[in-house]
Amino acid sequence: MRKGELTRAAILDTALELASRDGLEGLTIGLLADKMNMSKSGVFAHFGSREDLQLEVLKLYHHRFEQEVFFPSIKEPRGLPRLRAMFAHWISRVSEEIASGCIYISGAVEYDDRPGPIREELVSMVSAWQGALLRGVQQSIETGDLKPGTDAQQLVYEMYGLILAVHHDARFLRTPGTVERAKAGFERLIETYRNS
Repeated sequence: MRKGELTRAAILDTALELASRDGLEGLTIGLLADKMNMSKSGVFAHFGSREDLQLEVLKLYHHRFEQEVFFPSIKEPRGLPRLRAMFAHWISRVSEEIASGCIYISGAVEYDDRPGPIREELVSMVSAWQGALLRGVQQSIETGDLKPGTDAQQLVYEMYGLILAVHHDARFLRTPGTVERAKAGFERLIETYRNS
């Protein structure tokens, strides 16, 4: 990479770190410039606007999510092995984000009632992940791992609920053992739908 590309990548890494901690709305060119020991105009030269910066941060977060959660999971055989891998990689990432925060979750809180490109990008990304989970459940039904009458959307909803509970209880309430509870909840959920 050229020097400009390296600088832009370093700015995005720092911006992602700040946005994870302070939310996308807490991300400003001034704060980023201070953190990078650059001028505001130096940071601004790499992004057309604050909104462009926020969108690029979202894309970087989504890319890393795919690399850590989605792509390793699809290496597993279709059906329950793949669905289990999706949840395992997801909960592993969530465990790391307890300290830093999750852009998908904080972004949903910040932009749930604010129309515009950032909300649209967030919705698109979260919908893509939920779509992947839905395909994972449907494939588990097709392979016979889960009961034929399994409500795939309900199962995805419940899986998502476990992850949201981890973020709430671990980050907000600081309750110990939340990750283990989510893993146990997932296993109980799967047993409910498993084809015996």
